[in-house]
Amino acid sequence: MALKFLQRGALLTLLALAPDAHAAEFLVKTEMVEEAKAVFGRVESRNLVPARARIGGTVQSVTVVEGSQVEPGQVIAVVVDDKLALQRDAAEAVMTALQSQIDNAQTELDRAEQLLASGTAPRTRVDQARTEVEVLTSQLAAARANRSVIEQQSHEGEVLAPGSGRVLRVPITVGAVILAGEEVATIAGGGYFLRLSLPERHASEIVEGDTVIVGERGLSPAADERPTATHVGKLVKVYPEISSGRVEADVEVDGLGDYFVGERTLVWIPVGRREAIAVPKTAVITRHGVDYVTLAGAIGPMEVAVILGETFADATGDRVEILSGLHEGDRLVLP
Repeated sequence: MALKFLQRGALLTLLALAPDAHAAEFLVKTEMVEEAKAVFGRVESRNLVPARARIGGTVQSVTVVEGSQVEPGQVIAVVVDDKLALQRDAAEAVMTALQSQIDNAQTELDRAEQLLASGTAPRTRVDQARTEVEVLTSQLAAARANRSVIEQQSHEGEVLAPGSGRVLRVPITVGAVILAGEEVATIAGGGYFLRLSLPERHASEIVEGDTVIVGERGLSPAADERPTATHVGKLVKVYPEISSGRVEADVEVDGLGDYFVGERTLVWIPVGRREAIAVPKTAVITRHGVDYVTLAGAIGPMEVAVILGETFADATGDRVEILSGLHEGDRLVLP
């Protein structure tokens, strides 16, 4: 009876592990996998340009705040110098006086030419009157140019954005007195990138052109220490200098426009390659805290306990590394 019971149990086990007609097989083989290291990347702006006042005076208005998006040529503040209005009035008064003198000199020139035609005045008087008209005309042109300069200075009271980007700092307020050349706002533009700082031991392992994974916003990895990719970037520059035992590198990533400048985020960067056995994650069955895979044997499928390593993703889907329990050439039964 005991023998019959054992035979019946073995039969049930073989039936339970009998290969499904729709099951597929996976050939176990050794492959090269990349070793990734999690480091902190700091969001940096490609350009950090200050918008400066072109004239000194009092800030009349400010149209932007920290975080505002600006475009090239946009007016972000207005600086007013009350002396410019007085200088313009003085220039216009000089122009009016010169115009009156020109009219009087032109009248004298016309009278001298009439007397010269009648023979009662010398030619020197005509030449003197003509010279007077020309001198006053030149002075009027200089006064007009001076007024144009004053008007241009008045227009330069508008502080313009030097480029497109986000406003990081606005160190002035309405009513503040500033000098020419003083900073009105700081604008971060030209796009954003990630600046990495790696230990010196990885300096020879990182290569320009490598693909990196940018994790979710925040400084903590997932519970299983697996990177949750939100962006994929490319290592575009490795700086040829090691400072304080660290080497810096830049990563180009699309979609960083909503990050804060200076914000830190986790980045997984490849630092080497090694041989490993990796199988589809669906091939692993966990039972009572032990991980198993199903091998295709000569007498039928059988389960083998394995020790799992890191989980990663590739073009075929989620894969898991097998540290122990499988050998190259084994055939797995996939569900």
